[in-house]
Amino acid sequence: MDKRTLKKYRPNKDRLIRIENQIQELCERESTVVMGKVTGSSADFPYTEVRTSVQMYDPYEEENVRRQIRRKEADRLRILKEQKEVEDYINGIDDPEIKEIFELSFIEGKKQIEVAEMVGYSRGRISQKIGEQMKD
Repeated sequence: MDKRTLKKYRPNKDRLIRIENQIQELCERESTVVMGKVTGSSADFPYTEVRTSVQMYDPYEEENVRRQIRRKEADRLRILKEQKEVEDYINGIDDPEIKEIFELSFIEGKKQIEVAEMVGYSRGRISQKIGEQMKD
């Protein structure tokens, strides 16, 4: 686990909410109706070709929306995977004190000075503990 991934946990949580809202908006979007032509054959002999005009959703717009949803879904899954890795890493820390420091720093997004005040260390000591854990 690297510090960059740990630091992305909190912003990714907010990003997930935005992505889910964007997916919802894309799903609710009304498609444009266009005129199209279909070809068929008459029901009676001789079976002659018949062309009929129909109203249909714009196929290009529909595909574009589906593509955007697939991209957003892929981003969402990647972020969820990263978040699970961070949570598993922090849950795997045996020392309860260091685990609390990591939870406060990376899960809750508190600054090191705030964490130091909460656990009773200096900001420098919090930084050292994080650094020592990251080496292991």
